[in-house]
Amino acid sequence: MKIHLTTSPLLALAATTVIARAGTPTPSPEIAAAKDAPWVTPIIDIRARYEFADVDGLDPSHALTIRERIGLKTKAWHGFSALVEGEFTQAVIDDYYGGAPGVDPDDVRNSFINDPENAELNQAYLQYTGFDTTVKLGRQRIIYDNAAFVGNVGWRQNEQTYDAISLSNSSIPGLTLNYTFIDQVNRVFGEDATGIFENAPGEIHLFNASYTGIKGLTLGGYIYDMSFDDGVTVGWDNQTYGLSAKGAVAGLTLYGELAYQDEAGPLNNEEGLYAHFTVTKNFGDQVLLLGVEHMDAGVQTPLCTVHAFNGYADATDARRINGTHGGLTDTYASYMIPIFWGIKWTNVAHIFGDNAISNDLGFGFDSVLAKKFDDHFTALGKLGYFDTSDALYKSTTRVSVELSYTF
Repeated sequence: MKIHLTTSPLLALAATTVIARAGTPTPSPEIAAAKDAPWVTPIIDIRARYEFADVDGLDPSHALTIRERIGLKTKAWHGFSALVEGEFTQAVIDDYYGGAPGVDPDDVRNSFINDPENAELNQAYLQYTGFDTTVKLGRQRIIYDNAAFVGNVGWRQNEQTYDAISLSNSSIPGLTLNYTFIDQVNRVFGEDATGIFENAPGEIHLFNASYTGIKGLTLGGYIYDMSFDDGVTVGWDNQTYGLSAKGAVAGLTLYGELAYQDEAGPLNNEEGLYAHFTVTKNFGDQVLLLGVEHMDAGVQTPLCTVHAFNGYADATDARRINGTHGGLTDTYASYMIPIFWGIKWTNVAHIFGDNAISNDLGFGFDSVLAKKFDDHFTALGKLGYFDTSDALYKSTTRVSVELSYTF
């Protein structure tokens, strides 16, 4: 008996397809995504905010502002890419002082809210990435570490950016080295501000490094050499040298930072120490943080994201920037708890002293409600309160409600 084997045309076609696919590797998801990515991606960031401010000795203020950041970002081509972004702020309710001479609104009898009407170029840079290095040339956002010395003041509607060339290298595993040269600081008051509030030209060198090669530990170091042109920001020059460490021990997250500053103070004739220590403990989805931050008299942080420090009333910002304080110690406790509908509630209590842990300079309280609806919409409610009887500072209350959209 003979058995005849016949081959179905369908089976032959399937076999041919399998063989063909086996000989042609399927592109990786990364390659496929890169091919599918558009050459130009829009940047859309819109934020509407109502803010109330009551600074002792001034009239209460009301501001309803809308800020749009609109721009374009290109896909990388042989390592090169580019970004351009404009920033525009309008005041729907303008019963406030914009914070600087020359800006609108400009009624100095009102409490300051540093969100003047504004239209300017926020970022515009050319970037190259290759050989474990990223180089940016042009107007750009720069944030180092926790922004205590170099940041973008992201809370304000017009953020702080820099005309700079920046380099970041990660050739050594675990080590990231950063260098930035800045020749102009574009401040939150915008291009219309005059005097010491206008954009600040200078010659600024920033060296920053972080190392994560030790499991559970992050080490940092920095050298910041800041020199500003005379007549605009007199007293801002300084040299700052710092070290930081962050790690986990016995269920606690510990952070410590120490820095020495030379040529501090408004006459650039002082020197001082900066210190910041925190302990964080997570209880499930709740977070407790205890911290103390200290600045010797004259220590100044002209490029700091000042809103992130010393309470949301912003009562110490100016003296922190220019070093005209007699020492500032902020001892604080923060507690975050989810409540309902995905809302996170954070409360922070502060006591302020000059050169020691005390309440000699007053006390403060912050409360924040935050809700992220999706990848695009976020809502925020914020209270900042500062009470003092010290002659250098003003008791201040601030309340803000905002809705933001990003794409």
